[in-house]
Amino acid sequence: MTDPSDLEDWARRLTEALGIPDLDPDIALILDVARDAAHGVARPAAPLTTFLVGYAAGRAGGSQSDIETLSRTASALAAGDATE
Repeated sequence: MTDPSDLEDWARRLTEALGIPDLDPDIALILDVARDAAHGVARPAAPLTTFLVGYAAGRAGGSQSDIETLSRTASALAAGDATE
């Protein structure tokens, strides 16, 4: 199992390298959406889903609320609870 501190360290290093060091990603939320997509759709849907949620959240304004709302939408769709 991955140590949560390893993911936090990776996120810190990656956000710095990407030029967004002030971003504090909600790792648990991202992993939950990825899990839902992997189990509800197909394993390869996990990275695609998290990318698209992030992109859509950025276009919507990028607030924590945007991220949470769009994550719920993606998780519901993956579970078959939302309309396409």
